Amino acid sequence: MFDTMTLTKAGGALCGSLLVFLLGGWAAETIYHVGGDDHGDHGDGHAQGYLIEVATEEVEVAEVEEAIDPAVLLASANASDGEGVWRNCQSCHALDPGVNGVGPSLYGVVNRPVGAEAGYNYSGSLVAVADVWTPENLFAFLENPGGWAPGTAMNYRGLRKAKDRADLIAYLDNLDD
Repeated sequence: MFDTMTLTKAGGALCGSLLVFLLGGWAAETIYHVGGDDHGDHGDGHAQGYLIEVATEEVEVAEVEEAIDPAVLLASANASDGEGVWRNCQSCHALDPGVNGVGPSLYGVVNRPVGAEAGYNYSGSLVAVADVWTPENLFAFLENPGGWAPGTAMNYRGLRKAKDRADLIAYLDNLDD
């Protein structure tokens, strides 16, 4: 089966193969002069390829915060688009009067007193921030619930797009029409 000579030949072939690869790597490094600094200069004055100098200029980028007027957005809001935005809310809230889920029912929420939904235990932070869910209060709350009412039990990150918030408020406001 396997004798000593067969194992010796196999070991010699393996060592010979490794030697060929090492010699090939050494030859390639010598020919192509791999290494050097970031500019391709290898210490002997020879550069690898071309170095293209690019003028860099530091430019200050000013963050532009657009002043959003909720009244203008709410006046032009589209309730049917708000129905699509509602999908973000329906896992925790219901639209049926008196039906509470993880969150309170949102039926008639626009211009309803904060904390007035029967059968739902509100966190004290909401009641401390506002008295009535005006469209402007809803607009601010929906952008960042935790930032507007710190300590609120609602852990949703918020709707970042102002148009989506306005459309959702229009949708919620039109439910009881």
